[in-house]
Amino acid sequence: MYVIFLVIPMLQGSYYSFTNWDGLNKHYSFIGIENFIEAIRDDANFRSSIVFTAKYVLFAVVFQNAIALLLALMIESQSKGKGWLRTIFFMPSMLSIIISTFMWVFVFTKVMPALSKYAVLKFLDISWLGDPNVSFFTIMLVSVWGGIGTLMIIYMSAIQGIPMHLKEAAIIDGAKPYHMLRYITLPLIAHALTICIFLTLNNSFKVYDLIYALTGGGPARATQVISMNILEEAYQRNFRYGYASAKAIILFLIILVITLIQVSVMKKREVEA
Repeated sequence: MYVIFLVIPMLQGSYYSFTNWDGLNKHYSFIGIENFIEAIRDDANFRSSIVFTAKYVLFAVVFQNAIALLLALMIESQSKGKGWLRTIFFMPSMLSIIISTFMWVFVFTKVMPALSKYAVLKFLDISWLGDPNVSFFTIMLVSVWGGIGTLMIIYMSAIQGIPMHLKEAAIIDGAKPYHMLRYITLPLIAHALTICIFLTLNNSFKVYDLIYALTGGGPARATQVISMNILEEAYQRNFRYGYASAKAIILFLIILVITLIQVSVMKKREVEA
């Protein structure tokens, strides 16, 4: 199954990226690296999608992991109600992305305008999905809301694995909560940080359905990510399958390089810890 649905299509896509195939015609030509040159040098929309994707990835990795870690620390510090708190914060991760996103679309297009009619909530009267200056933060809000649940569970599992005698020894030595976090908790959950940042990086670079359901890449391509640009090139606009395959290879290489750097750097921190 892995070979049929992943390896073979990936190899085929790599081959087609060096051709001018339109995805339908049996006849096509081998054109070398022209697709890659055009994508990087001449395609302004593709470059814009790379910039927006990089911006989205940066904010998603920082905010999702920071909030998930804070929630994990907060819940683990409670003596009662841990089960309820875990359930409440994990529930958004159990919902279908498309269903939960359409729910948020209803909130931003129907609920917010209705609430803005009250004087005290007048600040809600903005175009949450139609204003390029606001839509990015709207996307990040939905992304963080739906993405922190799984990360929180991973962090909680790592925190529960910290030996109790280390915490007790630190408390006896007079360690403050800040020192406990910096010198005991964070070093001993470094493996969880590596996993969570790895997952967030990969998911953020490949994001499609969330943004498609919220904004469709608009307004005026302001929120178009790389995956949307690739699919538009292959199926919606020009039917340039070979050119779209070249863009997909570029995305793959970007993810590969950044992931290798991230894992190697954080694995060293685990060894030091």
